[in-house]
Amino acid sequence: MRVLLSDGSGLTARQTASQLADGGHAVHVLSPDPICLARFTRRVRRVWRVPPYGAGPLPWLGAALRVYRDARIDVLLPTQEQVAVLAARASLLEQAGVRTVVPPFAALAQVQDKISAAATLAAAGLPQPESTVLRTPQEAAAWDRFPVFFKLPIGTAASGVHRVSDRAEAARAVSAAADAGAFRIGGLLAQVPAAGPLLMVQGVFAARELIAWHATVRLREGAGGGASHKRSHPLRAAREDLQRLGRHLGWHGALAADAITTGQELRYIDVNPRLVEPANARRAGTDLVGPLLELARGGTPAPQPAGRDGVLTHQLLLAILGAAQRTGRRGPVAAELLAAVRQAGAYQGSAEELTPLAGDPLAGVPVAMAAVATLAGPAAWRWFVGGSVRNYSISPEGWRELRDSQPPG
Repeated sequence: MRVLLSDGSGLTARQTASQLADGGHAVHVLSPDPICLARFTRRVRRVWRVPPYGAGPLPWLGAALRVYRDARIDVLLPTQEQVAVLAARASLLEQAGVRTVVPPFAALAQVQDKISAAATLAAAGLPQPESTVLRTPQEAAAWDRFPVFFKLPIGTAASGVHRVSDRAEAARAVSAAADAGAFRIGGLLAQVPAAGPLLMVQGVFAARELIAWHATVRLREGAGGGASHKRSHPLRAAREDLQRLGRHLGWHGALAADAITTGQELRYIDVNPRLVEPANARRAGTDLVGPLLELARGGTPAPQPAGRDGVLTHQLLLAILGAAQRTGRRGPVAAELLAAVRQAGAYQGSAEELTPLAGDPLAGVPVAMAAVATLAGPAAWRWFVGGSVRNYSISPEGWRELRDSQPPG
């Protein structure tokens, strides 16, 4: 089967491509960048150039539909924020004969921006850290409780979440938020920090019912807030919370949420309308990609068993970039590489989930590029992280266009 992924730049797309190819499918990806992450693997047959998605989701969609037709694609899978335009134009996709899997747009709109997501979590009965919506620049400038996280309505963990420690930092963050158009689409979400490990839970829904799920603990933070090291942790409470959220929304397709584990309680801090890095799940015994593909084909997937607890995986690329980001020095980057080669420390008993080299020597190219660049100049981490985020993240203007163009009701 020919499967087209909506993104070729992100970590999720790269992991999804590997699983699909291992299942015998021919994987194609869309990207505005000809040297995106998915370029460096034998598991992807072709990278198709499309316009940038962020500020122009509709031109992106037009190009994606042409690729789908010309390449005789069988299924289009959303692996990043392109799910928003696919959900917004679901009727157009159906008319064009495109097979995909997306939630109803009304459901997606309840979690796509961080302010709506916070309201949705509250309505579904899922606990969160103390949160306040600051609707105007004046309200935001008057905030006086620190530290605090200021979250843009539209933005990733790398680009839209800022930890603010004092009034001076708050003033700069508010100014940047105003420049980014945050107050035109809802304001800023101020969230008091919660202490504890980050738990990442994700699942696949078939008409409101959870048919596959997985949860991991972030053991170490990599570049841009991502997880360089994970451990599977199929916590029953996380499954119950995810099922509650999916039923509340009437969800169909992939859905993910992040929570801080504070003692015996989970406090949810983010929601994503897609899968988030499914490789740890697969290694733990839970297939998230297969059921998603089956839904896109119009099938009824069988429920998946819960994965094993304690399965360790890592992403060396994120670890290298994270060492450069945190320290700004070459020594920690070199130490990270040495630990990985020796399979020591955090790498002991852990498997590479992003760029496994077995049968795929091209997979090592991004890691080698990142290592050389950050050893030459640690600030190079910004180029690797910023470029991929720009390729797949929707802008406030793009989101407003999709939201405002929906028919009433």
